[in-house]
Amino acid sequence: MTTLHGEQVTINAHGLYYWDTVSSATQMQANDMVTLILGLPLLAVSFWLTLRNSLRGRLLLAGTLGFILYTYVTMCFGAAYNALFMIYVALFSLSLFAFVLVMMSFDLTTLPAHFSDKLPRGWIAGLLFFTAVFISLAWLWRIAPTFTPGSIPALENTTSMFIQAMDLGLIVPLCVLSGVLLLYRKPWGYLLASVVLIKFLTMGTAVSLMALNMARLGVSVSAVELVVFPAMAIANLVMVSLLLRNIKN
Repeated sequence: MTTLHGEQVTINAHGLYYWDTVSSATQMQANDMVTLILGLPLLAVSFWLTLRNSLRGRLLLAGTLGFILYTYVTMCFGAAYNALFMIYVALFSLSLFAFVLVMMSFDLTTLPAHFSDKLPRGWIAGLLFFTAVFISLAWLWRIAPTFTPGSIPALENTTSMFIQAMDLGLIVPLCVLSGVLLLYRKPWGYLLASVVLIKFLTMGTAVSLMALNMARLGVSVSAVELVVFPAMAIANLVMVSLLLRNIKN
């Protein structure tokens, strides 16, 4: 079909994501799989550890809730209306307030003392800074062509670049802020960096599977996406492992 902006898109036309484009549907299906096989087990395990008063568990819980919150904000506003709309709204609302409550439960005055001096703060901050730069360049590269008069923005069947707005307005500043605060050994730096790393572990896995699923179905995917996103997911896995090993309850 031709969108209101004059862009030619192919509608999925079957299943839950009937009115989404093929590209969007393949990405959401991959994200659903990651939520099911990684997000839900992490949520259950981290909640159980939190009930046992484990600091590692609470940090894992905050990061997992951050992933779920981000995911269902995008589903509420980005997916074409379908039968699960109210489920998306419920998950968005529940994860938002649960995330706020978990973040409020940390004692910032004593939090830094729970982290070992062997924590690779420089490497963690470097990964956060790289993520901020990569996301910024990737999205600005897509946005910049729209500055040309008469250009057709690559919106597919959405009304605006809401993902880019969330990432550039929230995720990028959060990466930079948490990295800087961590280098200065500030309590918020330890907390935000931990949450962001765990959130990106799940999100990086989801984006990697999105790219692979798109390539499998013949949707155009750049070589950079097929290489960089899995590499970032692996790097986040390494950093999360080092983070959890250097925490004392």
